[in-house]
Amino acid sequence: MARPHIEPFVELNEDFKKLDLPKLSGGMHYKVMSMDTDTGACSLKMRFDGGYKRKPGMSYSDMEMFILNGAIKIGDTLCREGHYMFVPAGYALPAWEVDQGAEALVFYNDSEPSFEEGDVSHPLCLKEGYISLNSYEDAPYTSGSIVSPSTATGLFLKMLRFDPLTEAMTFLYTMAPEYIQDNISYHDCCEESYHIWGTSWMMQFGDLPTGGYFWRPPYINHGSFRSKYGCIALGRTDTKLHNYFHYNPWSSPDENKLRAAAHFYRHRPQLYKWVHSDDGHNHPHGPVGELTPPPDFQYPEYADEAHVKNPHDLPHNEHHHHNHSHKHGYDHSHESD
Repeated sequence: MARPHIEPFVELNEDFKKLDLPKLSGGMHYKVMSMDTDTGACSLKMRFDGGYKRKPGMSYSDMEMFILNGAIKIGDTLCREGHYMFVPAGYALPAWEVDQGAEALVFYNDSEPSFEEGDVSHPLCLKEGYISLNSYEDAPYTSGSIVSPSTATGLFLKMLRFDPLTEAMTFLYTMAPEYIQDNISYHDCCEESYHIWGTSWMMQFGDLPTGGYFWRPPYINHGSFRSKYGCIALGRTDTKLHNYFHYNPWSSPDENKLRAAAHFYRHRPQLYKWVHSDDGHNHPHGPVGELTPPPDFQYPEYADEAHVKNPHDLPHNEHHHHNHSHKHGYDHSHESD
């Protein structure tokens, strides 16, 4: 099954366990914050003992790491507090050395933790995706408007990784003291967060303190939220982060999903029609008038508004198609009378 909704979870209340996996053991300890039991993908808090060493090698999963405290020397690079790395699957990292111990957040995005010794990357590795930087020193803060619709002013982001294909993001975010956002939000993506420092409060889930974590599946209501003294946290999404705002804290994930579909219908009606065409190959020339607008609990009458209704009522491709037949070759060419 996919990862369940975990919120709130405070990892500081849990004990470390010794990590003992084939080719990956000795001097490492872990806490599981969330896990996909089908794939083994997981989000871990890890502790590396003083004197820990690891030979050069790679993982079969994309891996992300954020150092919370201490330092890890990887090759010639000393990775200190705040250092972030994205390591593509198959990327061979140099040898590791931990002098006095360190703690880090470690994310295996595709499968369970793995390690294959060697100093040569896999031939299919997407080496260009490798990222290594100190997020506290080398990345600037931007306003929350980097995500649109945006949150209330007083929330700032540092983008650490952006996937141009999936639009997945990894970022630091801070809430200024006395930060308040009074509405409810949800997203199409999964999102997770770990509080590095400080406490935020959310109406549905209460306080999330230092060491607090959540994994939130799509369409889960959250908000309003605020922070009395401010906080800094690491956030991740698995695809595009779009804020759907409303003021109904009792709506269900299914209702929120339909409302998101209604947003799609309202703003991109022709694309919605194409996606939902039932002629077997998703060409945008199926029968007209068969679509039922998805329900939107906040704007139940939206489908009657002229700017929404008219594009759906126009005869399909009236301006240049009246009759046609198909040839399902490579170019999908059309012949018209």
